[in-house]
Amino acid sequence: MNIGQAILEALESLSANKLRSGLTILGIVIGVAAVIAMLGIGAGAQASITSTINGIGSNLLFIASGNQNVTLTNIKPLTVEDATALADQSLAPDIALVAPSVSIFASTVTYGKQNASPTITGVTPAYATARNLTLTEGSFITTQQEQGRAAVAVVGSAVGDRLFGYHVGITGLTLRIENQPFKIIGVLTTQGGSSFGNADNVMYIPMSTAQTRLANRGQDRLSSIIVSATSSDTVNAAMQEITSILETRHKTQPGLDDFTIITQAQILSTVNSVTGVITLFLGGVAGISLLVGGIGIMNIMLVSVTERTREIGLRKAIGARKRDILIQFLTESALLSLLGGIIGIGLGYLIGFVVGKIAAASGSTINPVISFDSILLATLFSTAIGLFFGIYPANRAASLQPVEALRYE
Repeated sequence: MNIGQAILEALESLSANKLRSGLTILGIVIGVAAVIAMLGIGAGAQASITSTINGIGSNLLFIASGNQNVTLTNIKPLTVEDATALADQSLAPDIALVAPSVSIFASTVTYGKQNASPTITGVTPAYATARNLTLTEGSFITTQQEQGRAAVAVVGSAVGDRLFGYHVGITGLTLRIENQPFKIIGVLTTQGGSSFGNADNVMYIPMSTAQTRLANRGQDRLSSIIVSATSSDTVNAAMQEITSILETRHKTQPGLDDFTIITQAQILSTVNSVTGVITLFLGGVAGISLLVGGIGIMNIMLVSVTERTREIGLRKAIGARKRDILIQFLTESALLSLLGGIIGIGLGYLIGFVVGKIAAASGSTINPVISFDSILLATLFSTAIGLFFGIYPANRAASLQPVEALRYE
């Protein structure tokens, strides 16, 4: 029996029991669609996060107080003087920009009877350059405003929508932070939601204002320092300069630093590792449904062998070889899984498309990525599932003795 003839006979056999074949195929369809959709969503989330990180620059270094790798009893906080030392070109020629910041926690922002809870950060003018921030109206915090401890604020579009019901034309309005008046001087360009939260639910005020009127009143402690190297090639050199300067200022020994430096490459590596594991996990969970579909194929093929026992005996009696019967039933199981795989690819693509639209409507930037590799993997895996779970029924059919098969009622 050649392959063409086996396929034609398999199609004829499957079409004789359309409902049963359709329900069997459905298990594979759901499994393949789930695998395609989950891998696509995982890849889309990874691309979204990577794009967000790359969007803030490829030569940035983030400095935070404390070191998880070392147990220290006396940790000195990052200060404004530390940031000033890092900005000294004679000490750090490979550092182009230093942007210290202070985070404000548990502060309520109000306008009339409306209130919001954005992420408030005290920054210097350099922060906008370091983070590639753009505005739709107004301007960012200036050096004069930072030095003068001005009560001004730059807000994200989500903050405007929450407090005023809109975010266009709100420059010049006055809101309150901890019941203190702050004038809006600019509105950030809408970025949309991301895996890190809502990037538009933010507010920036002068760092000096934050230190004297809100957080750490009268203190020069910093939450973090963002440093921009002169180029992506000088990131390592800039890291060494930062380490040397802070070790000298904090009087710590090499390897016992009370601060942590994180590069853009480290962040990307960690994120890609985490999202890769999550994607594989989602694909594995979805793959379980493929396994269930394969068991369904085995079950239906065993039923088919039982129903066609006399047919098998007759075929063998007139000269059909064991190999011919084996090929016939394996072809049927492979066709069931292949058809299910093809339909599942279309359904998986549709699910990814719908998820992307829902994410866009909710302000997220996740766009599921259906790659050719995932399609090929799901198709080959579904076909392999059909062959694997079809071997036992096919072998059982091929091993029937002609005389016993003909006697079967």
